[in-house]
Amino acid sequence: MLLFFALPMVAMAEDKIKSGEIWPDNNGEHINAHGGGMLYHNGTYYWFGEHKAATTSSALVGVTCYSSKDLRKWKNCGVALEVSDEPGSEIEKGCVLERPKVIYNKVTKKFVMWFHLELKGLGYRAARAGVAIADKPTGPYKFLRSGRVNAYKWPVNFTKEDIATAEALNEKDYEKWWTPEWREAIKKGLFLKRDLKGGQMSRDMTLFVDDNGKAYHIFSSEDNLTIHIAELNREFTAHNGRYVRVAPGGQNEAPAIFKQDGKYWMITSGCTGWDPNEARMFSADSLFGEWTQHPNPCRGENAKLTFGGQSTYILRTKDDQLIFMADIWRPKNPIDARYIWLPIEFEDGKPIVRWQKEW
Repeated sequence: MLLFFALPMVAMAEDKIKSGEIWPDNNGEHINAHGGGMLYHNGTYYWFGEHKAATTSSALVGVTCYSSKDLRKWKNCGVALEVSDEPGSEIEKGCVLERPKVIYNKVTKKFVMWFHLELKGLGYRAARAGVAIADKPTGPYKFLRSGRVNAYKWPVNFTKEDIATAEALNEKDYEKWWTPEWREAIKKGLFLKRDLKGGQMSRDMTLFVDDNGKAYHIFSSEDNLTIHIAELNREFTAHNGRYVRVAPGGQNEAPAIFKQDGKYWMITSGCTGWDPNEARMFSADSLFGEWTQHPNPCRGENAKLTFGGQSTYILRTKDDQLIFMADIWRPKNPIDARYIWLPIEFEDGKPIVRWQKEW
């Protein structure tokens, strides 16, 4: 049985979405909000993303924000979070600041932004999560801190026996990567143990607020080998120590998540740098698992390469419709990276994303 959500008319400057083409804002300029996410608040959609330059993917400006009432016409609201000119700042100009997502805390009345942060000049070795808050959705956002997460905490889906097994692992016994023995050690927690004291690595990420108001940080960890789903505190500004590992050793990044009819669905990508690959999909009856992997949800032209893109977010519209969002990266000219938006359908109870040149 095929269920298709009849989506409202959506467009970029015209009456149709045309993935992979230039999407102009109210100034006629290509929307510069890459690796981003959406927030719907008080009748307005806010699109947050990485501001890209023409020659580098490092952050020279910060996180940009665009707003729309109808998902058709987008207003440039400026820079929501600016990088710093102060030498040594954690968000110093030239750092790597990726995949910003914003959620609203109904208790504190604050807008909370999380992002993947790499310190300037360190490549991708820092693997930190950064957090900032604001009183308005458009900002300005105040940077609070960054760091690795859940130090000294084992996953809640680790038994006492699992912990004992991980604690007995020694990195010196697995200096050669990608062997069957090394992969098995990764699954058992080799890198989890390695990073226990300093906190777990956090790279590609998204945020999710569940029906009960609890918020979760979902990110690629353990050198991009394992997804972590971590619960945030009441204020959404820190982790509370409760988390699980998903698909350990599976090499997943670019998580995008949604909930439908009580079931959680997550679409990810493999780890091939800036090059596209085949999307993966997982489901669970609880965010803390167990998670089951399903085949690639993409259908149609170039489906085995996720239509040339990489997942970043799944938007549920005010009309309860679902849109799969992805980025077509162009590392040689980052500012020219393009966007893919496609409706999510359901076939035999499972989400699928079908390529449409325009819709």
